[in-house]
Amino acid sequence: MEPNRHDLPTVDESQARERAKASYQGQRLSNAQFEDAWAIAKIMRTEIKSSGSFTEKLTDYAHAFARSQRFDQLKGETIIRDIFKERYGQTMNQMREAQLEREGKLDDFARKEALNVARGVPELIQSGETMPFYKSYDIQATTFAEAFQISEATAKTVMKEAYKEAEGRDLYEAGKEVEERVHRPKVEAERRARETDRLKQSYGEASGPRRGYQRRYEP
Repeated sequence: MEPNRHDLPTVDESQARERAKASYQGQRLSNAQFEDAWAIAKIMRTEIKSSGSFTEKLTDYAHAFARSQRFDQLKGETIIRDIFKERYGQTMNQMREAQLEREGKLDDFARKEALNVARGVPELIQSGETMPFYKSYDIQATTFAEAFQISEATAKTVMKEAYKEAEGRDLYEAGKEVEERVHRPKVEAERRARETDRLKQSYGEASGPRRGYQRRYEP
């Protein structure tokens, strides 16, 4: 897969931080308030990359941010939005819309790559230490999403569609089948081993030497 086919602006974190602190909102925040807003801005970016949306999470975090402050939720949301723009050079909505535009322009090459990474899901489940379906699915979707700069939610949808068209079956069903056949027995074996160790430890503690009063035998 050819990574990062779209030329996106790179962000110098140190410069962005200085710029955000010098901004109108940044100058009016305490150090603790700024650190909170800076951290929440990153969470918003992660949410946009993951789901392609941010409004609900922004509302939740703005409420939590403002809860112990002297400003209300709307002011908290404004602060987060402004710090986000200073940190990433664009608003949350601009980032989301640019991502949507790229998703609408996925071509045949992208869909072919979607099929390749989708086929890698069952393979990843049974390789090495093995892993459950959901984890393999997330890893492959993240790889595809980062390569084409789309949301992980859209990546999963495109992967499922490509796999269904090529293989004639649902990716979830194929992945869960491999999980039950390869990963689940390993998990169960490890669980039984832990339970056996726990029982041995408990038995050893119960049968060990006891301390305390012991009545002396007198003939």
